[in-house]
Amino acid sequence: MTDEFAYLTVKQAAEYLGVAPNTVRNWDRYGKITVYRHPISRYRLFKKADLRALIEQLESTVSHASRTPPRLRRKPK
Repeated sequence: MTDEFAYLTVKQAAEYLGVAPNTVRNWDRYGKITVYRHPISRYRLFKKADLRALIEQLESTVSHASRTPPRLRRKPK
């Protein structure tokens, strides 16, 4: 099995993404991440390729935000 088709558990996905396991569960609950279920145990499983795509999407969002000029702040009186 190649790396692209590898499935990760909630804990493994959280470690891969650098977030808490409950964050991964919440992303599943709110439809922000694609989840697959084990046919017998019904455990959540995540494709590594899907997680990699999510990371790329988040990185592009962050890099876009960093290019946006900061708001002008009021000078203290």
